[in-house]
Amino acid sequence: MILLSGLSASQYLSEGKKLIDEKVIEFLPNGKAYPESIHDAMRYSLLAGGKRLRPVLVMAATEALGRDRHAVMPFAIAAEMIHTYTLIHDDLPALDNDDLRRGKPTNHKVFGEATAILAGDALQARAFELLSSPEFKLSISKKISIINILSRAIGGAGMVLGQSEDIESINCSPDLKYLEELQELKTGLLIQAAC
Repeated sequence: MILLSGLSASQYLSEGKKLIDEKVIEFLPNGKAYPESIHDAMRYSLLAGGKRLRPVLVMAATEALGRDRHAVMPFAIAAEMIHTYTLIHDDLPALDNDDLRRGKPTNHKVFGEATAILAGDALQARAFELLSSPEFKLSISKKISIINILSRAIGGAGMVLGQSEDIESINCSPDLKYLEELQELKTGLLIQAAC
């Protein structure tokens, strides 16, 4: 499949990931800013790599509408910050209790549970700060619409609901339909929001 940019889907994803990897650092607090422990933990998880699918989808949807991908970079980075916050929290002992993420120790294994929780919270807040920032050159009504869409995708009827249902399903044997609905809530709605 060839995209509007003339690249194949895999080339587009690879090129988009590279751009996001370069740009994401610009939207993070300085590593020496107080409190260093929180900012170090934020940077650790956000810079750990990954496919960067959500921000690339933000750029692709923007380009499909004939707009410049750089104009929505705050939205693209915010989507990745939100995704990263969900991963940090998902890995915590109270939820999935994972020791590794992308081949590296999870945030709470490196920084402790309290710092991991706060780093996730800070990434979520920073994402909404970017979306509401004057540097994000969209009309206020469009910003509010984006914030509303993202909030619903990750809130009590979205990702949080999916995470809650995931916890509740630990002692049962969910069927395929249940697992599909669970993944739509935990993962799919944020992907839809990026588009």
